[in-house]
Amino acid sequence: MLKERGPLLIASNHPNSFLDAIIVGTLFRSPVYSLARGDAFAGSFITKILRSFNMLPVYRVSEGVENLEHNYTTFDACEALFEANKIVLIFSEGKCTNEWHLRPLKKGTARLALNAWENNIPLKVLPLGINYSSFRFFGKNVFLNFGSIITKNDFSDCISFGKYVKDFNERLNSQLQKLVYEVDKNDRQKAKDYFQRDEPLLKKVLLFIPAIIGFVTSAPLYFIFHLIIKNRAHDHYDSVMTGLLFFFYPLYVLAITLIVFFTTRNVYSFGLLIILPFSAWSYLQLKKLIR
Repeated sequence: MLKERGPLLIASNHPNSFLDAIIVGTLFRSPVYSLARGDAFAGSFITKILRSFNMLPVYRVSEGVENLEHNYTTFDACEALFEANKIVLIFSEGKCTNEWHLRPLKKGTARLALNAWENNIPLKVLPLGINYSSFRFFGKNVFLNFGSIITKNDFSDCISFGKYVKDFNERLNSQLQKLVYEVDKNDRQKAKDYFQRDEPLLKKVLLFIPAIIGFVTSAPLYFIFHLIIKNRAHDHYDSVMTGLLFFFYPLYVLAITLIVFFTTRNVYSFGLLIILPFSAWSYLQLKKLIR
């Protein structure tokens, strides 16, 4: 895990909904607070759940002009986190889209950094490029490319806010362009060059049988969820699928184990609690990652 401490603002692209924040959050020893689209905070119950996961709302014009004033509350909360030497993750493009491409940066990252620096908070900004080998298939390679720290010393004093935002975004964009893979969705060869990693022949031989078992046993649960969300989740498909599997796959394995046990009355049936996850993992090691 990364030992980097705050005050730190991670400025990332946003290709894969809330899965981006989950992955980044697992990398650091310290908690990572992430900014999320405001319309997800629907109702007090949902809001409490999201905030329990260290998520803070940010509203866009498309989510209602009347909600934009709530962003000041979030910016104040971020400043308080920076003062407490915490880590905040912001998606600088402002919108999630499943593509291998860096989109234009919004002003939010620059605004957060400037507010912190104006209040003498020694904030560091860390550029991050998140790259997925696929967005619609389970089992994928994820490449996280970190850039160089950006600090207040990288900018001139006494410049206008507009000039500062322009200079900041140019510096951040120049780094992210090198960290985010640029691949046309129809260029499968270039995608393979970036993402495909060949496994050793011995590993393929050893995992072949477990991989077949993993596919056969896991496919029913996966395809049920796929049919439910494929036309509903859109750019959130990967994140929704991950969330569903995270909660239901352990129950699915337990259910299969109990069914086998009560059918056979064989105590060794509980070995399936290890065999089934291992076989599913084996399949993921050998499956084709680029589609």
